Amino acid sequence: MVAKAIQRGIRSCYSGAGPAGLSAAVYGASEGLKTLLIERSAVGGQAGTSSTIENYLGFPGGISGSELAKRAREQASRFGAEILILQEGVRAELLPGKAIGHLADGTSFVMYAGICASGVEYRRLNLWNEERLRGAGVYYGAGTSEAELCTNQEVFVVGGGNSAGQAALHFVRNARKVCMLVRGDGLKETLSQYLIDRILASPQIEVRPHTEVLELHGTSELEAITLINNLSGQQETAQTCWLFLCLGGIPNTNWAGEAGLVRDEQCYLVTGPDLRKYSGFTKKWPLDREPYYLETSSPGMFVAGDVRHGSVKRFASAVGEGAMAVTFVHRYLASH
Repeated sequence: MVAKAIQRGIRSCYSGAGPAGLSAAVYGASEGLKTLLIERSAVGGQAGTSSTIENYLGFPGGISGSELAKRAREQASRFGAEILILQEGVRAELLPGKAIGHLADGTSFVMYAGICASGVEYRRLNLWNEERLRGAGVYYGAGTSEAELCTNQEVFVVGGGNSAGQAALHFVRNARKVCMLVRGDGLKETLSQYLIDRILASPQIEVRPHTEVLELHGTSELEAITLINNLSGQQETAQTCWLFLCLGGIPNTNWAGEAGLVRDEQCYLVTGPDLRKYSGFTKKWPLDREPYYLETSSPGMFVAGDVRHGSVKRFASAVGEGAMAVTFVHRYLASH
């Protein structure tokens, strides 16, 4: 299939319209870069599904993720950014001084710098009604906004790693009981010792090993869950409207792997000084300078937000990285 091309050259292209991508689009467009923002689903990314963001600077009363994303989109558009919704980048050709991006519909375009802010897909239970109950009792990760709503209720957290342990300790401040469901023998060896000590010392936290969620019950909201013990096969149904999945994330970097960018063992994109830890970097890096902080193994291609190796999975951090990446784009373009 011959791709139809966007004839105009794009000074900067940003993939992913979550907090990092929207921030990059606002700062890039406002600072004179010809900006293209590509999003395969809805503006706001996973942050856009949050009912209330209460810890973002400047909003003491909180703001919904969808409202904040809407404002950011309007802001980026007002500065002249072009936003393509329901479009997916599937391939990139990284050439000296430029790159060619290819979308799923066959469109291609030339960009002179890019920022990947494609985020992560949370691992799921893959139950038939999971998507329908998402945000209505079934949540991915654990934010501060939900904790206060769980006062005196029983909360279930799925996972045995750091994120699950932190979530359990976070919810136990308000909840009557927190039940951690762990598929393996117990809390993971990678779980920080201080978290293990606090979890085991809390009478309100119950750790249930060899346990998985078998079924979700509820039409418009979660009402109960069916659990199964993998050793005994015994099943039980627990009444709850709070299920938090802390199973880690899968970064959206398939295109980057095919393009030859350096990724870590979990497929997150490696940037800046961290690239020196990977043997393949030296062969890939063509310049006599070190990579900029958010720059990948391909000069001019940057990363912001959750998809970056070592990133802090926070809304404010993603916004900050999006703005910072634009600064490096300017520096890169000025030298080329």
